[in-house]
Amino acid sequence: MTETGEGTARRWVVGISDHMMGPPTIEAEILAGLADIDFFDTRREEAMDPARLERLDALMVWGAPVTRRIIPHLTRCRGVVRFGVGYDKVDVAALAEAGIPFANNPDYGTEEVADHAVALLLSLQRRLWEHDARSRTYGATWQTNTLSPLHRGSKATVGVVGVGRIGTAVVNRLKPFGYRILGHDPHQPAGHEKAVGYTRVRHLDELLAEADIVTFHCPLDATTRGLLDAARLERFKPGAILVNTARGELLAGLDPLEAALRSGRIAAAGLDVLPSEPPAPHPLIDAWRAREPWLEGRLVITPHNAFHSDAAALEMRSNAAWTVRFLLEDGVLRNRIAP
Repeated sequence: MTETGEGTARRWVVGISDHMMGPPTIEAEILAGLADIDFFDTRREEAMDPARLERLDALMVWGAPVTRRIIPHLTRCRGVVRFGVGYDKVDVAALAEAGIPFANNPDYGTEEVADHAVALLLSLQRRLWEHDARSRTYGATWQTNTLSPLHRGSKATVGVVGVGRIGTAVVNRLKPFGYRILGHDPHQPAGHEKAVGYTRVRHLDELLAEADIVTFHCPLDATTRGLLDAARLERFKPGAILVNTARGELLAGLDPLEAALRSGRIAAAGLDVLPSEPPAPHPLIDAWRAREPWLEGRLVITPHNAFHSDAAALEMRSNAAWTVRFLLEDGVLRNRIAP
């Protein structure tokens, strides 16, 4: 496919800002015969050459921000597509002002994030990490070293905050275990809870007061940034478990979480995402790294990898590339996000 201008044919040019998984060979295969790839290989906007930006018919981004620093140079760009789901680093409003539509990539890794969240939830509810840590010192009293309280799953209540694709997948995975499941999501239509199988709770604080375990699957926006501050954590049921595989910035920093863990208001937390990554030195992170006895087994952190599997990585890259191909061939941008 080519674009004709002033009597000459020109292939489309698709820019890729950066990638966490090596060079864009998969994307090049999908776009072969249609577009050339210009790989910037940087997460820094200031490192992107304006002349190269001006040649782009589409831009794909992973970790790089897209702000008013580079948007004025995207003079030919027909669309910006992010490889991932979240887009807090993309100035969607500024793109709209420039007449450039934006799309994210929501239909990959759903199973992986749901599995990861449920794995954290089950392991913390069964206190497996604490057992693992403490068992290293047990001797003749081996089997008598039980942990209490340790609640039966079918007697526990799980609150799911955000019941979209991933939240729904979590609900479906939890139902066979017999948990009572509450869901809070003002964006889901009436009756969604009946189709999926959970009890809808109108107010978040009501869910927090009832749930023994709360798992977060909501997007990051103006209403959810800093959602988990000190006041909100105090509304959790005493001894609750917190799981967050959504966005790290839902936490209003690490100080409130540290205080809630020290006080016992939060019994344990499983986090795949943090307010800043990689984490800077902080008393909570330091205690986690040092396996301090008060925290050991109560805080589980994974390095923002809940989305990942070999299949998900391929799906992420191919889905995003097909989104760009459909845009250039058909003029339609799927998964478009409104400003």
